[in-house]
Amino acid sequence: MKTLLIMVGKTTGQLYTDAIADYAARITHYMPFEVVVIPELKATRNLSEAQQKEREGEAIGKLLQPADTVVLLDERGKEPRSVELAEWLSKWRQNSKRLVFVIGGPYGFSPDVYARADYKLSLSRLTFSHQMVRLIFVEQLYRACSIIKGDPYHHE
Repeated sequence: MKTLLIMVGKTTGQLYTDAIADYAARITHYMPFEVVVIPELKATRNLSEAQQKEREGEAIGKLLQPADTVVLLDERGKEPRSVELAEWLSKWRQNSKRLVFVIGGPYGFSPDVYARADYKLSLSRLTFSHQMVRLIFVEQLYRACSIIKGDPYHHE
């Protein structure tokens, strides 16, 4: 099973890009993993939040395949513990051809993207910057992979 992370907008800050690249490389030791960045919209001054979400949603939709399992990182999603995320990932890896995680733009997701989602995942009830969410998520995905494999990264 291939796992894809779609992110709207580029990651800024060398600290974040280096750390995300490091965890992404680590994840590939456990499973096929790819990060796809959808470029930020240009000239958004005259676009409403809804219009921006709609355009970002169209770009996300172009990357999705009908058989994909789509997981949105969303503040209203379920908040699993790391071990629970690992159990969930293990189950979905057996049942899916491609697992796609999506980190949306600054205003969230369009109604069409929400309708396409199979699952919503929240990293915390706290609010993080988009840059931090990216890093926290890839670290948690790596942690889940290491838990599944029984590697000593996670201590509980």
